[in-house]
Amino acid sequence: MAHEIEHQNAEKLVLLVEDDVDIGEVLLEVITQETPYQALLKTDGQEALAAVQSRKPDLFILDYHLPRMTGIELYDRLHAIDELARVPALMISARLPLQELRKRNIVGMNKPIDLDDFLQAIERFLE
Repeated sequence: MAHEIEHQNAEKLVLLVEDDVDIGEVLLEVITQETPYQALLKTDGQEALAAVQSRKPDLFILDYHLPRMTGIELYDRLHAIDELARVPALMISARLPLQELRKRNIVGMNKPIDLDDFLQAIERFLE
């Protein structure tokens, strides 16, 4: 029975959108090594929007400062897609737009990120 639950968790996908490749790769590695979840790293909103056409993520982790569109704009565009309307989001940035996050019920986390807090937040969203 426990094996079944692990298998279900392994099917869950975290979409990580971070334009700083070094930070993105560290967070990707942390997610894939420290959790049972799969993770996909994209470096901008257009890549993220293209990626969700083929696979529905269970959690969005979005940097606020992205090229071409902010993390908030990306969140709004992702949530406009019916199948993704209920997917929770964690927004990461050195400076978070707190009022915008509250309006959308997005959890914010300041950079530099505490990796233990980061992993706990992912677990809360996906358990």
